[in-house]
Amino acid sequence: MTTIELPAATTARAFAPACIRILCALFFLSGFPALMYQLVWQRSLFRIFGVNSESVTIVVTAFMLGLGLGSLCGGWISRGSKLKPLLLLGVIELATAAFGLVSLQIFEQVGALVADLPLPALAVINLVLVLLPTLLMGATLPILVGYLARTSGQIGGAVGTLYFVNTLGAATACIVCAMLIFPHLGMHAAIMIAAGINIAVGLGAIAAHILLSPAPTAESPTLAAAPSAPIFGMGFVALLAMAGGFISLSYEIYLFRAISFASGSSSLAFAITLYAFLSGIAVGAQRAGRSCETLAPKDALRQAARELIWANLFGALFLPLMTQLAWIGNGVLGVAVIMIFLIARQWGALLPYLSQFGIAADARTGQRTALLYFVNIVGCASGAVLTGFVLTDHFGIRQIAVILLVGGTICAGALIAAGQTSRQEKIRLGGLAIAVLIFGIGAIALLSNRLLENLQAKTLSDHDFAEVVETHSGIITVDTDGTVSGNGMYDGRFNTDLKSDRNGIVRPYALSLFHPAPRDVLMIGLSSGSWAQVIANNPDVSSLTVVEINRGYLELIAKHDDVKSILQNPKVKIVEDDGRRWLGHHPDAHFDAVISNTTYHFRANATNLLSTEFLELVKQHLKPGGIFFYNTTNSRRAQRTGCTAFPYGARFLNHMLVSQTPIAWNYERWRRTLETYSIDGKRAFASDGTDRARLDELMADYRQDSTTIESCPELLKETAGKTLVTDDNMGTEWRYFLHME
Repeated sequence: MTTIELPAATTARAFAPACIRILCALFFLSGFPALMYQLVWQRSLFRIFGVNSESVTIVVTAFMLGLGLGSLCGGWISRGSKLKPLLLLGVIELATAAFGLVSLQIFEQVGALVADLPLPALAVINLVLVLLPTLLMGATLPILVGYLARTSGQIGGAVGTLYFVNTLGAATACIVCAMLIFPHLGMHAAIMIAAGINIAVGLGAIAAHILLSPAPTAESPTLAAAPSAPIFGMGFVALLAMAGGFISLSYEIYLFRAISFASGSSSLAFAITLYAFLSGIAVGAQRAGRSCETLAPKDALRQAARELIWANLFGALFLPLMTQLAWIGNGVLGVAVIMIFLIARQWGALLPYLSQFGIAADARTGQRTALLYFVNIVGCASGAVLTGFVLTDHFGIRQIAVILLVGGTICAGALIAAGQTSRQEKIRLGGLAIAVLIFGIGAIALLSNRLLENLQAKTLSDHDFAEVVETHSGIITVDTDGTVSGNGMYDGRFNTDLKSDRNGIVRPYALSLFHPAPRDVLMIGLSSGSWAQVIANNPDVSSLTVVEINRGYLELIAKHDDVKSILQNPKVKIVEDDGRRWLGHHPDAHFDAVISNTTYHFRANATNLLSTEFLELVKQHLKPGGIFFYNTTNSRRAQRTGCTAFPYGARFLNHMLVSQTPIAWNYERWRRTLETYSIDGKRAFASDGTDRARLDELMADYRQDSTTIESCPELLKETAGKTLVTDDNMGTEWRYFLHME
């Protein structure tokens, strides 16, 4: 037994089990607002800087690096001889609450000033924006680990316990936000709740410090603790922690990609993935902590290697199970949650084990834990950048699964090879790791070859997609009938023939019905290119600017005769960017018409193009008499929002047509335009009797007194009581699967 000398201010009473239980309870509650802040801040920053992959990667990486730097600060603080962890926790929580209460206003004001800066500058600014709160959040773990480690001498146990309670709090917050706070209360209320919890935890920690701290004594008490001699050098465990962080975060991105596709890009997909992943990490950390406390070093090392082998096995089974069980419909998401939990549980055990194997229980425990935590976060940030932005651009989802399986096997092999076990044991464990790798590669190749087809059809499909394009912005599929889907949800068809209208192509053809001279047009969203082709060939249009977030659509368009000519059309300029971000970056750009045939109102981030705030932004880009023509996918809330934001408007099919001036509906003008329409030298309507009859039908079908058109006064009357869509309430993104449209 070793004897650890403790500072005079830290007495045996401070280490009472009651104090530790209080500390764990407070740290559990501390994880709750931390996750709420992350979700809200990321969404707020995405709205400012865009939801294109570059901006998303910058925001997520900045958040992680802030936590990592905070852990280094916490490690430095933990070296103090008079450490008062409860008091420090209380101060940190109160400071976090103070920032949280003003955070959204700060983000909005800074974002308005710097939105036009290049990506490197935005990366620095994002880090600065979240630096203070993430420094505070990241500092708590090494401070508290140093505190608990001195009571037991078990570093892995301390890390496992604290990681468990804090991560479990974050996982709980994730599901509460998704099911209760976001659907019912919105972002600002979420911030207020998070800050309130911070304040409660902070005051509770300070009160506990006052009540549980005895009067100082003349002698420094001692505490007997079990020996905790490191069995690995700090360099080795740091390298393995970084690799583990890279692979585990890469798994999170890859798993979310699959869940997002299976759910059609539901906002709840992220919540489900994050909840399952964080819960798994928490339970894995707890299991590892207990193993570190009860097992001999060699046995703990053997168990750690087995955890990674199991992690690889569960990772290998994920895609085959998703493919073969797609026929159970949305029930496959339940299978996915279980598998994500199991994968994360195994990887969540790694950091406590490495802490036990590489850190001694002494005055520098907190500092070394901070370093290990920091390199782990650096690995996570690297995974966010390389996997989320590079691997997804060059490899398909099945190939990424194999890459992660190989990486996990290398990590397991390194731990096995460096361990203080017999040669026979190393051969046995190494052989098992290789066997899992071979099995996994075979299972992924043979049992998940129709993964996307099955998940999209919610059945065991009997055919392959005609085309699949996977980029960091998402997965685009084209079925054999020409139906285009983005991330598992219908996104249009390759068709510009108004006489064979299979995709509502009458809507872009109707532009001249609403506007007498739509010369300059902005279109947000490209998809199959069918709408862009129709608008670009409108004889009155002289320029068409298209903003598309996923360049994969350009690759598809180039292969289809109906639409590929838009890529060389001198009228057309295609920009790869987030539509809202592009508008914010081009305040001097003005258009006769802004058209947005974007996705379903309940999909992730759809609110960014439907909210009152976005409509106000579009107003600033309309020329006098300009119109905004956008898809509401039949959301009555979105339609009411449009009629409220603009003085004039109407519903046309599932689109809203709004303007700041009276809209010049002119059927004679529309007919004349259709009679002269020509795409790639082919007339839209010939001059024979059949085509003239078809034009007559069109004029009759879409007259103003038909059911296809609903004026704003009528619409406002029909939607009385519907809540407007705002950036804060996020529309129906979190409500759709709760049947609350």
